[in-house]
Amino acid sequence: MSEAVFTTGEVARHTGVNFRTVIRWIERGELQGYKLPGRGDHRVTLSALLEFMHIHNIPIPQEFLPKQKKALVVDDDPAMAKSLVRLLKRHGWQTQVALDGFEAGLALGQFKPSLMTLDLKMPYMDGFKVLQLTRDKFSLESLRILVVSAQGTEDLNKALFNGADGVLEKPFENEQFLKVIHGWFREE
Repeated sequence: MSEAVFTTGEVARHTGVNFRTVIRWIERGELQGYKLPGRGDHRVTLSALLEFMHIHNIPIPQEFLPKQKKALVVDDDPAMAKSLVRLLKRHGWQTQVALDGFEAGLALGQFKPSLMTLDLKMPYMDGFKVLQLTRDKFSLESLRILVVSAQGTEDLNKALFNGADGVLEKPFENEQFLKVIHGWFREE
């Protein structure tokens, strides 16, 4: 994959200055850039822009920061939730726990995870209802839902049919869990 390249206008927008100032930075050698043959327009690579912004204490735009992997663990068994949190944190995930479906609904809207592990058997609102509401109410296209449950093959297949991206039957080995997660979220 090739590195992103920016025009002087785009660099100006990201640094909060006029594009002519960006051209002066390039011409004075303060910002590493290059001219396009024939046209004379300047271009700046992402790495050069980030280095310049760092040196000059210019805030880095959110879009350039690495995305934090966030996982919501939904399980009414605190020991299981803690185990999943520990495993996820060891692999670079920021986590939040919801002990029932209502907490899960709140957390989805506020925490905005890219992964949700979901138990099927919980008080008040079971995992099937959480799955349905999540797919119906939240516009989280990038949310992957892994059902982690001891309910058996029939219910796990029902969860897949109702919108889960994957299922894992309890008890499971950590390697099985990680294989699924790493398959979905490859390191870039």
